[in-house]
Amino acid sequence: MNSTNQTMIEGFRLKGLSDVPELQLFIFLLVFFIYFICIGGNLTIILLVSVDRHLHTPMYFFLSNLSAIDIVSTTTVLHRNLIIYVTQNHLVSTSACLTQLYIFSALTTNGLSILAAMSYDRYVAICRPLHYCNIMSRNLCALLASVSWGLGFLAAIPTLVITSKFTCYISKEIDHYFCDVLPILDITCSDTTALNRYILVFGSMDMIISLSLTITPYVFIISCILRIQTSAGRHKAFYTCSSHIIVVVMLYSSMVLQYVVTGCGSNMGANKFFSLFNTAIAPMMNPLIYSLKNKDVKSALRRKLKLCRIKY
Repeated sequence: MNSTNQTMIEGFRLKGLSDVPELQLFIFLLVFFIYFICIGGNLTIILLVSVDRHLHTPMYFFLSNLSAIDIVSTTTVLHRNLIIYVTQNHLVSTSACLTQLYIFSALTTNGLSILAAMSYDRYVAICRPLHYCNIMSRNLCALLASVSWGLGFLAAIPTLVITSKFTCYISKEIDHYFCDVLPILDITCSDTTALNRYILVFGSMDMIISLSLTITPYVFIISCILRIQTSAGRHKAFYTCSSHIIVVVMLYSSMVLQYVVTGCGSNMGANKFFSLFNTAIAPMMNPLIYSLKNKDVKSALRRKLKLCRIKY
């Protein structure tokens, strides 16, 4: 192996979603459309929750946090792709690549934690409705959100530190559209034992603990729903959780497919597809799912649109 491959390179070349020239315009338009809808939808959720007093509740507080995570995560991943397709410059510096890796890893953990907090909120709302306001106080909501954000950025530090110490690469081309762990592991010839162990241990623990904290409240929720006497009451209780259930299933399914299934087979083509779903399509769909299935959000949007028409 030549010496140039055995020293830390100054940057990488992101291959992108596809290097077929005929697909470049289509890919650019697709990425731009997804990014535009994602930012617009999630920003609308945040603004509605901020300005509409009817949405000043714990559930919508956590939803706005999830929307903020989706905005930052999608921007972190997709903005570089838009620049690549406009400038045709696939190069990214090592520091920019590591920063992208760190932010995306941190926000992934943040999102899982926020979903777990939202599950607890739904449990209190359905199983202990008379004590809801006392339990889900403003201080508790702020604490849960702070822990979720802090945990993600702390947990991503070991990945950043270990990856930054890699000094040997067999290639400077990353076969992906952003700097993720698996594609970097695929091209490094440095010792990856520590990072592999951290990903295996912490990654598994993070997903298992987050999933357990998300699912466990629903065991009690289902039990409470089954005890409701009327079918209308049961339907209403389930309806309040349906949006959150859809988002949880969608996110965890895409993560398992992205990191477990494709990771075991080292299939970067499949990894790109599931990564695109996880990093772009799912964040785009989240506000649509919550708004289309949520009467409060739709009512708040109608009120604000009506107010705008009256003013102008």
